[in-house]
Amino acid sequence: MKPSIIVFPASNCDRDAAAALEQATGKAPLMVWHGEASLPDTDFIILPGGFSYGDYLRSGAMAAKSPIMRAVIDKANAGTPVIGICNGFQTLCEAGLLPGALLRNSGLNFVCRTVTLKVENNRSMFTSGFEKGAYLDFPVAHHDGNYFADDETLNRLDSEGRIAFRYVDNPNGSARDIAGILNDAGNVLGMMPHPERVISPLLGGVDGAAFFKAVVEAAA
Repeated sequence: MKPSIIVFPASNCDRDAAAALEQATGKAPLMVWHGEASLPDTDFIILPGGFSYGDYLRSGAMAAKSPIMRAVIDKANAGTPVIGICNGFQTLCEAGLLPGALLRNSGLNFVCRTVTLKVENNRSMFTSGFEKGAYLDFPVAHHDGNYFADDETLNRLDSEGRIAFRYVDNPNGSARDIAGILNDAGNVLGMMPHPERVISPLLGGVDGAAFFKAVVEAAA
């Protein structure tokens, strides 16, 4: 497996994601700067969390126009697995790879705490390592994590099994408690919680390690 992590100005979880992937695969992933026009040979991509471009304009909006995103979009459309975490989720929505948008949290406060997620669909490559209905504890750290889409889109996500995770105790007002969604092909996942931050007991939990191990095995 040859994973890559896209690094934007003000990404702050790229090294966490790299540590999670290296633990799961046994080798360091490629770190790809946003200004590159093409991707190296890769078969798995992560858009990490952070505050790309300082969250100016809208969270993820400027990152979605970075040169490297043309290559990411092409790879995603060709079937390469892509995960966007937090700011990466926002970027995927702004780039049109996922429907909907991430708005300001309903309480208008930055939320930083551990939340419990319910695995809503375990038939995707990103969730197949868990039982449907399983509970996972991941931290969140965001100001713009309130997932919004029109009712038609939400109904389609529901009916097509494209809601990967739901919040048990919604921290941000997201429609239908959505914490993570899939594209229609099932190879792109966007999620607000941070699995890369809980990959060791020293970090307060290991649910993230199980997540990455399952994803890597499914992708391989």
